[in-house]
Amino acid sequence: MPRQWIDLAALMAGLLAATGANAQPRLDGVFASHAVLQRDQPITLTGSARAGETVMISLAGRSLSIAADRNGRFRAQLPALPAGGPFTLTLAAPSGATVLDDILIGDVFLCSGQSNMEMKVRDAQSLFPEAHAPVDDRLRLLTVAKKSAASPLAQFDAVPRWEIAGPDTAPSFSAACLYMVQSLRRDRDVPVGAIHSSWGGSRISAWMSDAALRRSGLADDADLLALYARDPAAATRRTSALWDAWWRGASGDTAGSEPWQPNALLAWRPVPAFTNFESWGVPELANYNGMLWYQRTVELTDAQARGAATLSLGMIDDADRTWVNGIGVGGTSLAGAPRIYVLPAGTLQPGRNIFTVNDDDVYAFGGMLGPVDAMRLTLADGTSIPLGSGWRYAIARPVSGAAPRVPWDDINGAGTLFNAMIAPLAPIRLAGIAWYQGESDTAIRGYDRRLRAMMADWRERFGSPSTAFVIAQLANYGAPASAPSESGWADVRDAQRRVAAADPHAGLAVTLDIGDAADIHPGEKRLVGQRLAQAMRAALAGARDGRAGPAIASAERQGGNVVLHFTGVQGALHASSSDQAIGFELCGPSPGSCRYAAARAAGTSVTLTGDDKPITRVRYAWADAPATNLADDARLPIGTFEIPVS
Repeated sequence: MPRQWIDLAALMAGLLAATGANAQPRLDGVFASHAVLQRDQPITLTGSARAGETVMISLAGRSLSIAADRNGRFRAQLPALPAGGPFTLTLAAPSGATVLDDILIGDVFLCSGQSNMEMKVRDAQSLFPEAHAPVDDRLRLLTVAKKSAASPLAQFDAVPRWEIAGPDTAPSFSAACLYMVQSLRRDRDVPVGAIHSSWGGSRISAWMSDAALRRSGLADDADLLALYARDPAAATRRTSALWDAWWRGASGDTAGSEPWQPNALLAWRPVPAFTNFESWGVPELANYNGMLWYQRTVELTDAQARGAATLSLGMIDDADRTWVNGIGVGGTSLAGAPRIYVLPAGTLQPGRNIFTVNDDDVYAFGGMLGPVDAMRLTLADGTSIPLGSGWRYAIARPVSGAAPRVPWDDINGAGTLFNAMIAPLAPIRLAGIAWYQGESDTAIRGYDRRLRAMMADWRERFGSPSTAFVIAQLANYGAPASAPSESGWADVRDAQRRVAAADPHAGLAVTLDIGDAADIHPGEKRLVGQRLAQAMRAALAGARDGRAGPAIASAERQGGNVVLHFTGVQGALHASSSDQAIGFELCGPSPGSCRYAAARAAGTSVTLTGDDKPITRVRYAWADAPATNLADDARLPIGTFEIPVS
């Protein structure tokens, strides 16, 4: 050990003996007792201490000192370490000392996405031995708490808690992530750390940094989020105007004739209860996903209408957009969040006031849910007017496209989850990232641009351009297809495939055969985790094919037929329960020109029989919940794809 490290170690021992536990230095990111740090990469440490004081840092026989700047921030770097441990990480300063015990050096993986990554082991099919594995002291788990923010956070609210994997800790961890890292642990004799940071229902845009948003064409959302961080009222006015413009474009309504105008004429009916409208006994709403208008009138005196007020509406499932006297006052899309909107002075008026709510139910149940006691208008003088009765509703006429969401929404926003659940992870380094998301983007074009921008940004922050990144391709969900048609789920699956295929350090885990057409949250997560692990091994090795399953390589004409060639096939391709492979479509250049094709598999190729119609492209499994029967000898299926014919 160099002489200066010995001297620092002795000095630190003295400081530790002389200082108390209060006001001690704190590290950013996920540095805590029982943590795993990435092997073979420099270890960067950032944190906070008293302004100007010297912080001495020691880990695994390496020590250094660094002075905190005038803002009390410091940044230091220790040399790379090989796999090993446990070690003690010590920070000492005149203000106090921090000691982190049981630190391991190994491989660190980040798992992120929406509800299918979030699903816990105890909520998945957990009859497998891996779900009840004995304690593995060299496998550590960390779950990031759910939080959103309008600007990137430097630290988590509380020091993250690492747990040793075992029967007491695994059930509450991400199932797909746990099964992945357990599989990776079996073939590498190094410690492994798994960090899980997901939020059910989230769009990919919520996980993107400001730079990634701008790189992917979402600069307007990034600008609005920045405006919200500076001036929430101005941002609310701007987004209300954007929503209003979207409605007019989608519905054909002219300005002044929209349903939120005070004198709008709709087929109003009394609201029977503040419960999910599917439970009202109204036939049209029994299985309804779409928009519902709610409206209520409040009479105010001159004195009551003066000044600002607060409007509380309780919870609304899923997303709302709210107006008072035709003026947009807010909206959000988190079903479990109470709606509380500030009404600036001048919003209310003496006499009749019209409160209008658009409820956009995009999945499962919907409606204004109360509770009734929480629904009230609080005036500037402190008077509170109950709003838990007297509402009416009307079913909105169908419009095309998805309604815009405010960029500061928790899960449907732009950058909000990145800011609070990804940015504070820095400055750690990662061996790889696993991503299971996309269900919430199936109605939004351009997923490939967003995914590429996010991947590049996360790699820049947590590793390098070659950091492994694996993607769980969306499973099958929805109504079975009886004829070729367009599919948002297929669009996202193919975007995921194309992004992974173009990146030598990315991988794709196909889940098309282990989903559930009737359940967006299929419980089979063990195979998902194992396939993510298989794709991760290939991505870590930079292997483009051969280890993650069959993948389309090319499509060529042979006479009047089309022959498809696949890479990554183990053994040969086989159609189960038939001599025909199903799910293939021959397509011409125009929309609506696709038709099902007869197909036979042989070796690593599939031949589609031509039909004397124009053929410019081939699609496979192009439906929300397609029926397929093709896999290789390892029982790995082919995922959704579209490819031009050469």
